[in-house]
Order: sequence, then structure tokens, then C-alpha cells
Amino acid sequence: MPVTDQQRALRRRALVAAGVLALSSLVSAFTPTAHAAAATAAATPLPAPTGPYPVGTTTRHLTDTERPDPWHPERGSRQVMVSFWYPAARAQWRTAQRIAPHMDALSAAHFGSARGAGVFNYGVPAGSVDWAATRTHAVVDAPVARGTRVRPVVLYSAGLGDPRTWNTSLVEELASRGYVVVTVDHTYDSSEVLLTGTGPGRHGGGRLAESGLPALAQQHGTDPSAVLRKAMTARVDDTRFVLDVLDGHRPHPRPELPRTLTDAMDLHRIAMAGHSAGGFTALQAMHDDRRIGAAVDMDGTLAFPDGKPGTVARDGVDRPFLLMGTESPDSGSYRRQPSWASLWRHSRGWHGDVTLLGSRHGAYTDAAALLPGAASRETVRKDIGTVRPERAVAATRAAVVSFLDRVLRGRNDHLPDGFPELRPEGARGR
Repeated sequence: MPVTDQQRALRRRALVAAGVLALSSLVSAFTPTAHAAAATAAATPLPAPTGPYPVGTTTRHLTDTERPDPWHPERGSRQVMVSFWYPAARAQWRTAQRIAPHMDALSAAHFGSARGAGVFNYGVPAGSVDWAATRTHAVVDAPVARGTRVRPVVLYSAGLGDPRTWNTSLVEELASRGYVVVTVDHTYDSSEVLLTGTGPGRHGGGRLAESGLPALAQQHGTDPSAVLRKAMTARVDDTRFVLDVLDGHRPHPRPELPRTLTDAMDLHRIAMAGHSAGGFTALQAMHDDRRIGAAVDMDGTLAFPDGKPGTVARDGVDRPFLLMGTESPDSGSYRRQPSWASLWRHSRGWHGDVTLLGSRHGAYTDAAALLPGAASRETVRKDIGTVRPERAVAATRAAVVSFLDRVLRGRNDHLPDGFPELRPEGARGR
């Protein structure tokens, strides 16, 4: 049976979204020209969050003793790093505290190296940007905002190969608007994960676990569908493990957190958002685990490179979700994407779809905020598109906040009113 152009596009999209196709980029990353960048540039600052709350953050290292690491079973139990982002107390909240970096120094150095996602996912020449220079707007271990209201929880999963930090602009916005956000790093999938305080090879209080995806992409005979299936299984298992930890499900006790943060989380109102393979993860995890009550998929196909859809696309879901497409040739509305169309057709409950006009795949990530000051105009256009970067950030924040407010807080602000960059593609259900 001949392969159609649409099937070829779907395979290419799944591979690009997974971060395992760009063999030419990966090969060039290991050549001298990729290292011969001009003067190292400081990364552009992240845009400030716009919500009423200051933002706090804290990081924890979790160990799933019930599961060997799927990528390196010889190394023992699965290790997962998570960060909590939350509304912080305003009174003296900056005193004697420090602003969290966008990436720790060791992770930033790797992200910008020839083996990091800055090169193999975003095409930024190795060594050309000082990624460690970017700071967030969050204070490490800041006290939690006072009040008796418990707050909805949002899990976040980045695209395959991207670190959990690679949508901090959106995450900070959610925290500033009263959500507790838990960002999850998928070890050996994420570009790099600093596993703090773990075993041999420690550096600065931790061990850097590098992504295995670049090596897989260079191996002859690698099956991209098998790689993505393995990654998706690991990602969904990571997500469900984090949920077990949050609700104290044995044998996974809760991490030691400030009591005020533990008390602030409403574990009956949980949503998940993600970009690319992280969007696939969010919907697939919601399909597999009823603790997740809503999901946002930012430009993530729900099919594998061989064209076969995931079970979430085949079965649909009965809880709310939002699809956010781009104007990449192989993206767009649910009508243009077979896996999204299948999900739409088989799902019940409210679901919506929007397209960010003039955008490309990276527009929903921190690429929109950071690449314009760090990369060539051609790279920015390829990764983000023609949409103005600041408008991409604002529209992404507005769409996600609007959806979560609607499904978790019962508010409806009738978005995309006020954002002409967001084209509504359809909505169904209540």
C-alpha cells in the first residue's frame, strides 16, 4: 500500500516533535562549524508574569522504588526531578531570598552544548548563548501566599528532548494567577536533568543525566516509532508516579514540602498541560488516570511515526481538553490532523481547538521569549514563525489560563476575544 503525502507529513511531524529526526542538525552539531559561534550572547530575560501573586518555587528529587529506569534499568530505580511553582506571600517575600535561575549552571552549559536541546531541538549554535544568565521571576523557597483557599494543581510536561524548564514563562504566569504548577523532568529523555545528591559522578550536589535521544538519532536502524512509544510509556508512568507522590499513595510518601504548600494543593482539581510530546503525554495520562480532570495539548501529535494513533486518540476522553495548533504545514486544526480528529470525534465533555496564527512548533515554548535575542532571524522564523514573539507569549498564556479557569474554576472569559492571533477552530460540549 503506497504511503500518502499526508502519512509522510504525519511521520515527519511526529519525528520532529519527538526530537529524533533532525539527523543533519545532530551531525552538524558535532562539527567544528557548530562550535565556532561568534561572541557568546546573554539570553533574553523572561517576560514577567502578569497575575496578582508573586511566584515562589522549590525543587524535589523523587525516586520510584517500584520501577526500574526504562532507559537504563541497570542503574536501578527511576529518578524524577520536579519543581513546584506557586503563589507566594507578598510581605517581604524577596527579603533574604534569591531569584531562581531559568536553568542551573550545569544544566545550562549542557543545554547549550553540541549534545543539548539548544542545538538539536532549536538549532542554536553550540556555545553561542549563555543560557545560565537567564533568571526567572520566582524566589526559591519563598513562603506560600496566605489564605485558606486550596488551589488547583497543574502538571507540566515539556516536549521530547526539552527540559522541564523550557516553558517557565507559562508556568510562572499560572503560578502568579493562583495555580500550583508541578513541572516534571523525564530523565534520559529531557536534554539534561540534574539529579541532586545522587550517587557516583556527583557534581555540585548532583549528577547530570544526559538525554539519550541524540545518540539514538545517530544510530543506524533506529526505529523512531519504537523510541517514541518507549518515551511515551516512561512519560505517562512518570506522571502517574508524581500523582501518587502528591496524594501520598503508598509506597510513595509525599516529599518533604512546607506544610503551607502541601495544604495549598487541591488534589481534587488537577489538570495537565504539555508541549509537543508533552501535549501527547498530558492527554494520554488523562486517558489513563482519572485523577487528571483536564488537559492542554500544545501542538503535540497523538500518533506515532508509523501513523498509528495512541489509545487516547482512538478512545477519546470524557473530560475537558484544549488543542492548540500552529500554522506549520503539518499542524493546524483538528480537521487537518488525523490523530486530533479521532480524539475530537470520540470524546465527550467540553473540548476546544485554537490555532496561533503565523506560528511554528516552538512558539508555545520559552523559544518565543528567548530565541529572538539569542539566534539568527532565520532560526527564529523556523522555530517560532512570523508571529511577534511577545504576542506569542501573551496569547499562549491567555489561552491556557482561560481554559484552566473555565474548567477548574468555573469562569468563562470568552477567549480568544482580544487576541486576534488566536483563531478558534471549534468547541464542543459544555
